[in-house]
Amino acid sequence: MNKSVILAPAIATRSLIRTRFLRNSMVNNVLIKKKKVRSHTEDRYLALVLATTAGVLNAMALGAFGFFPSHMTGNTSQISSEVFSADFHDLIFLAVLIIAFVIGSVSARFMVLAGLKKKLRTIYCLIILAEGIALTFISLFELNFFSPGNNREVSVLLGFLMGIHNSTSTQLSNGRVRATHITGTLTDAGIALGSFISSFISHVSYADRRFQQKQLYTHLTTVFSFLSGCIAGLLLFKAFGFVAMFGLGVFLAVVALWGALTALLRARRRLYSFKKIGIY
Repeated sequence: MNKSVILAPAIATRSLIRTRFLRNSMVNNVLIKKKKVRSHTEDRYLALVLATTAGVLNAMALGAFGFFPSHMTGNTSQISSEVFSADFHDLIFLAVLIIAFVIGSVSARFMVLAGLKKKLRTIYCLIILAEGIALTFISLFELNFFSPGNNREVSVLLGFLMGIHNSTSTQLSNGRVRATHITGTLTDAGIALGSFISSFISHVSYADRRFQQKQLYTHLTTVFSFLSGCIAGLLLFKAFGFVAMFGLGVFLAVVALWGALTALLRARRRLYSFKKIGIY
């Protein structure tokens, strides 16, 4: 019998095993690997983590400094009020806060591009890890050297971190989860709801209707995660002050570090399995 015919089943089996391993490697760790197509379930988990923590930090900043570091729509609108009131001190502060948010977004984009170029699958984890460490140090500084005179400087730093936070979630989810941009998310939810309702009138396919339903659930998850985070953030800050903000920084760092370590261990285990069955 032809040797190739004998080996064909073995080759096919090894190919099937390799395919299944590769599919299983698409882990549910929401901070790992920006895939071309992400499931809505992954994006909802991403919203639960990043939108909730964004809401917590936003509310804590309001309680501590009287400003929303991620509310760029409101901050931009307030600039017009400061122009007419000729309060140039507040005008400059708001402008710097907006610029800091933009710089944070740009910085996150540069880091993602560098990570993707080097095929670093943990780049999103590393960005969130850096954000968590930075927030931890800011909290420690405020715990030891809090002064009302530093409020605006710290608010600018938080605005920078929120820019990083929002940019990271947006890039990771291909624009479906904007952790701090609730105005845009509500708009997307409204569009998805309109499409879902109209699908019953226009008699579109079940697959299209199901897609719009999933879109709607993802956007609503983001909105309610941010809202619950805001409520929790105010309560935590009133109860524990900057210790709560310190805990949030530690939480972000732990989540990111756990995601990176899990991905690395899974990659090593997968490589060992491939070598064991002779794929590599």
